[in-house]
Amino acid sequence: MASNNYPKLHNATWPGVVGKGAPGAEPIIPLDTLLKLTANAEVDGQKFDGVDLWLADPHISIDSSKDDVKRMADHIGSFGLKVGSFVAPIWGGAGGGSAMGDADDVKRFLTQVEKACKIGQQMREIGIRPTGGVRVDSSTGVEAWDTDPVGNTNKIADTFREAGRIAQHYGEYIVAEGEICWGGMHSWRENVKLLELVNMPGVVGYQADMAHSMLFVLGANAEKDRILAKDFQWSDKAALDAAYHQVADALRPWTLDFHVAQNDGTTFGSGDHEKTGRHCQIDDPNGRLDVVKHAGYWLRDDRGELTRKMRHICWDGCMFPNAVMEQQETWNKVLGAMLKVRDAHGWRE
Repeated sequence: MASNNYPKLHNATWPGVVGKGAPGAEPIIPLDTLLKLTANAEVDGQKFDGVDLWLADPHISIDSSKDDVKRMADHIGSFGLKVGSFVAPIWGGAGGGSAMGDADDVKRFLTQVEKACKIGQQMREIGIRPTGGVRVDSSTGVEAWDTDPVGNTNKIADTFREAGRIAQHYGEYIVAEGEICWGGMHSWRENVKLLELVNMPGVVGYQADMAHSMLFVLGANAEKDRILAKDFQWSDKAALDAAYHQVADALRPWTLDFHVAQNDGTTFGSGDHEKTGRHCQIDDPNGRLDVVKHAGYWLRDDRGELTRKMRHICWDGCMFPNAVMEQQETWNKVLGAMLKVRDAHGWRE
């Protein structure tokens, strides 16, 4: 029987940029290097289908002209790859602003979202981008949010709702990635609360990263939302499964984009990036996730049926060391794991 061909398998390009390039950090990895490594990965004759993109210099400028976008689409296509989800550079240091900030902050945030949506629409029209959303976060820290939790969550919801309206205009959708470092998105309950306030299902949803979402069970940056006991032992697989299932059950109805990842249960920051859930290699002996099994918590509903909501899934190795990222074998192993996830939780069309 032929193997599954959906969801399509993508590699992320932003790990070449995030946490890199700042003083004392490792250098940025060029987009072409990542495209070549992705395109050259192969397991039993199967390859990656595409890439998810970072829409900021030095990879792809958010201010790209139509000609620039066409050239980049042709260039990526020359590697035999499609394009999926985008990361919009909505942070203050990248030209954006806080989603709970003043009017100027919010305007800059939404301007970056609109630029990303325009590029997304153009790439769809070109034909290289059959699927994918525009990724955002609250662009604010947990301490700043905590000065007024209710008021600030309402502000973030207002900004995300307007981002959703912009996305709809361009035929796009917004995926908000919850991580322990983003104020108002730093726990599973806060993410659910925020998305319910936005109230635009199918337009503003959740981007689930397996590693980041797992940290929610430990109550990192949100002790009141901890699920596992403080004296939890990682050897208790059943307790981890139950806790992680609780997080996935709460956020799955909102999930529109999904990152396969491994996590060792610790936090990590690199360069100018705040500490968040540490991604680790797929075969890291300290990895706490059963990647294939736990991916199913997101890709199947509470009855165990396939949701088929994600037309593509992506690997995220954010803040991997350059020495790891620049080895072809790293991506062969990742692709092998992604294929196992698709074999277990995918389908054929």
